[in-house]
Amino acid sequence: MNHRKKTELQVFNITNSRIQAGAYALILSEKDGNRQLPIIIGATEAQAIIIELKGIIPPRPLTHMLFSSVLEAMGVRLLRVLIYKADNGVFYAYLYLRQAETIYRVDSRTSDAIVLALRMAAPIFIYDDILETEHIRIGDAEEDGGATSNATPSTDNGATREPSLASLKHALEKAVEAENYEQAAVLRDKIKQLSQTE
Repeated sequence: MNHRKKTELQVFNITNSRIQAGAYALILSEKDGNRQLPIIIGATEAQAIIIELKGIIPPRPLTHMLFSSVLEAMGVRLLRVLIYKADNGVFYAYLYLRQAETIYRVDSRTSDAIVLALRMAAPIFIYDDILETEHIRIGDAEEDGGATSNATPSTDNGATREPSLASLKHALEKAVEAENYEQAAVLRDKIKQLSQTE
């Protein structure tokens, strides 16, 4: 039996990716806290999520609309979405579906799972330890002295670790303030790598 703590998320925002052309950053935020989770998604998935958030009705059903209509026609209810794994910036999700007395767990891309959750009014959860590892926290101010603004990674000097953990954390704070969540996600990963090597 899995007793890992789960945290409920909600869709906070979608922004254009400043790092990856044609991609978007889906920002999920915890319902009762200040941690946010950026997930890079494609244009098609971003469009579907925006349509659901804004209540737009396209002239013909999109794929997620068709899928949700088929599920509903078969008497299947989406109970919840669970983001259960993160691996190098890729997130993995399960759909938990119920038909009569049977519950099904189906593997899904996280973006597809989230748009279905929006469409079918189901909650979105993540294991808290994953959120804690992968999040960016809004409003955190690092008190590391001597951190430089807009620090960027450098690989020129193999003798010392560049940039320092302090400068990375400061750059992360600046990226979050500027709502550059894609850069924040990259910096978060670099901070995690440096922390693990200490």
